[in-house]
Amino acid sequence: MHSPAQRDESAPTKLRPAATNTPPTPHTDTHPGRPDHTDTHPARPDHTDTHPARPDAPPPRTDPSPDDRSGRPSPARPAHPAHPARPALAGGRGGAGERPRPGPARKISWAALLRRALWWTLLTLTGGVERRGRLPRGGCVVVANHSSHADTAALLAALDARHAPAIGAAADYWFASPWRRRICSRLAAGFPVRRTGGGTADLLARSADLRAGRAVVLFPEGTRARDGELGAFHRGALVLAQEAGVPVVPVAIAGTDRLLPKHGRLRPALVRVAVGTPLPASATPEQARDAVAALHRRTTSEPLADSRVRKRVAAVAGARIGPALGFAWACAEALSWPLMPELFLAVACVAVPRRALKLSLAALAGSLAGGLLAVHLAASGVQLPQPLTTDRMRAEVRQELSAESAAAVRHQPWNGIPFKVYAREAGRADVAPSAWLAHSALSRGSRTLTVGLACGAFGFLAHRKRRHYGGYLALLGGGFTVALTLIVTGWS
Repeated sequence: MHSPAQRDESAPTKLRPAATNTPPTPHTDTHPGRPDHTDTHPARPDHTDTHPARPDAPPPRTDPSPDDRSGRPSPARPAHPAHPARPALAGGRGGAGERPRPGPARKISWAALLRRALWWTLLTLTGGVERRGRLPRGGCVVVANHSSHADTAALLAALDARHAPAIGAAADYWFASPWRRRICSRLAAGFPVRRTGGGTADLLARSADLRAGRAVVLFPEGTRARDGELGAFHRGALVLAQEAGVPVVPVAIAGTDRLLPKHGRLRPALVRVAVGTPLPASATPEQARDAVAALHRRTTSEPLADSRVRKRVAAVAGARIGPALGFAWACAEALSWPLMPELFLAVACVAVPRRALKLSLAALAGSLAGGLLAVHLAASGVQLPQPLTTDRMRAEVRQELSAESAAAVRHQPWNGIPFKVYAREAGRADVAPSAWLAHSALSRGSRTLTVGLACGAFGFLAHRKRRHYGGYLALLGGGFTVALTLIVTGWS
């Protein structure tokens, strides 16, 4: 077969017969070697047909084209590619200037839902977690700052389970041992990314997950940053987004560096997660880093609404004087003071939850010391005033002590009779101080520690509502007044 440049130009060219009313006959090239053969493929003028049509091949399409209504067969059209080229992204999916089209809806994964519930609960107990913004519908690549191991927990707790987020984790650390691999893959939905070569291939393997509507979370810095400063972003996240045709979503995490500092220990702190505006997959690493940095600055600079009263109470209860004040309050109540130490714990532990255990132990120690002192004073004949108590209360306590001796104090946490009444009547009944101390430690300890820790837990859970602390104190005071009135009236 000769090329067009080698054909005999003097050979006559056959004319196509005029159109008739009979159906057009399909053209089949059966003479590939004839010099007068004419190529009928205008899309490729340099093409020379060197392969005759197979007998079993279907005939070409004979419908008249829009440009040729004469009934002649249309020129053969080039075959469509198996995978059409994707248009460039400018705002998500679609061509330049187009708005992102929502991706496919995805059913909620039960594993992702359980992971979110687990980490939300744990972070709530350690100071709370709040989120602003939402991920776009469909798959996306999430790029976030990285300053703590708690960043993964914060993202799993904040991002919705419908996206079933998968977290890219350092293969040389989280997948270096079997137990770390299990923790990372099962509790954090992590997948390994090599940092010493081959990491791009690890990321591109997640393209199918993105097209299925999942979110792939990456920390483009590659390691935890120091002092809250963002490092340079690697290109891997952007390459993955371009390959899958999905947007890049900047996310800022604040508070995890205080919750679990690098090479530090866990301590209570509020965690904030802010989801930004999606970027096109064509964004550069510098643009992604600038978006995350701006979002992080805005998130950290927003002050958390607080109450002035709570700040003042927290300043006192959180200082060294706080436990001493709790000890003095409980000791005075065991002698004569009418307000129980549980009221002090309800005020202080909610204001500063991280000190709940210390304040509760201090109040318990003060209550036991005051009760032991009251027993000695009563045995010596010293009678201290006991406001808001009644003769019926004292009669009930004398009857219980005569029947059970020091063990009678076990009734005190539940019957509403003040602890000071039991202590004075025990001294009058010559109860052994050692037996009294042992039994009162059990009864008072169970109540005081339970109330203190419960108030601390409530303070953690209500951390984001601390601006309403003044209203909480008003409700607490009103409820305590009503309860004390009902108790005194009932024992009158």
